[in-house]
Amino acid sequence: MTVPANLTPEARRDFLRLTFWTAGAMAASATGMVSAAPSMPMPGRTRLQDIGPLGAPDANGIRLPAGFSSRVVAQFGKKPAKSSSYAWHAFPDGGATFAMADGGWIYVSNSEVPLVGGVGMLRFDAQCEVIDARRLLAATTSNCAGGKTPWQTWLSGEEFDLGRVWEVYPQGRMTDARPRPALGIFKHEAVAVDPASKILYLTEDDPSGRFYRFVCSSEDWPQDAARPRLERGRLQVMKLVNVPVNQYPGADLDLGSPQRVEWQDVEQPGVAQGLVRSILKDKAPGTVFKGGEGLWYVEGLVYFSTKGDNRIWAYDHSAQTVEVIYDFARVAAPNNVLSGVDNLTVSQWGDVLVAEDGGNMELCLIHPDRSVQVLLQVVGQDGSELTGPAFSPDGSRLYFSSQRGGASKLGITYEVTLTNHLR
Repeated sequence: MTVPANLTPEARRDFLRLTFWTAGAMAASATGMVSAAPSMPMPGRTRLQDIGPLGAPDANGIRLPAGFSSRVVAQFGKKPAKSSSYAWHAFPDGGATFAMADGGWIYVSNSEVPLVGGVGMLRFDAQCEVIDARRLLAATTSNCAGGKTPWQTWLSGEEFDLGRVWEVYPQGRMTDARPRPALGIFKHEAVAVDPASKILYLTEDDPSGRFYRFVCSSEDWPQDAARPRLERGRLQVMKLVNVPVNQYPGADLDLGSPQRVEWQDVEQPGVAQGLVRSILKDKAPGTVFKGGEGLWYVEGLVYFSTKGDNRIWAYDHSAQTVEVIYDFARVAAPNNVLSGVDNLTVSQWGDVLVAEDGGNMELCLIHPDRSVQVLLQVVGQDGSELTGPAFSPDGSRLYFSSQRGGASKLGITYEVTLTNHLR
């Protein structure tokens, strides 16, 4: 998709919000992930706005729109695939899918367990059956969220003070995984890659956390290279121009409108950032973002969530602005249905899909026109949270987990099949 060059920053932002779903569909088609781009809905409206209300809970305790169906694909302690001895991990968290050449795909899933967390995978064939499962990373701590890279690896973040990002290969083995300390030492959540600008964005799950970016050096990501080495670059934090350093944006700032930002280098990037901030105090660079969670990049826009204030943000790289597109404390009915914002992804139709940590155990959609809709609800699993939402490469299926759900209360992973007219 080409954005008209003569648009103002505001018009460009609206253009992207109303049309970037087509870019996702075209990109999927170009990589062989769908057979054809979907037909165009009304301007500013996506196919997921026509799904209808939720029905009664199905056999898996999931309330779905008419025509949708669910199944369990993995449960803690049980073997998802007959061909593998791997038993599904506890506390499944962030996840993503990867298209395979045979028409199948892989779903990777973090394990948010201290000391023995890591990453597991499910391999689906073209008939949507699980044919393999195995561990891709072990002996790491509290692997929470992460991010899929354009070069088809998974970046898994450790959520603790000394947390690092690990690069994992969905088709590889545990010995292939590598730590990427250049991406910072802090309570990592999600990662998203902007390949055009050679920048990685990162969220931090801390009440005094920051929103980060890693700008690859030209040596780290050469012009003709398909991917960076993730060893050399500048680790920076976002600062809202109208907010003093180390401060949380005040109520007098209209965050519903674009706010100009600048990027400041972190102090001592090789040291735990929580410790650095405790030393620097009011001189610590960057604006405070309370409890950064999910993160997704598409066409120059970066969406991320902060659970400390129940907000969804949109950062525009070209305009160098950030704004809140959803604020639970301010949004009016009927859109005030999303709370406990956590993991997020973006559908190929342009909807920001947000999983609730708590709340009503719902997956909610923020459509390009900023209306909010509940896609599904898991009932009977109070005390859990929904994690790892990821669409299959063709957009016909959705994977997610109830982190402390199932009979064991240690995790269960589901697949939801969308109606035929959404494919």
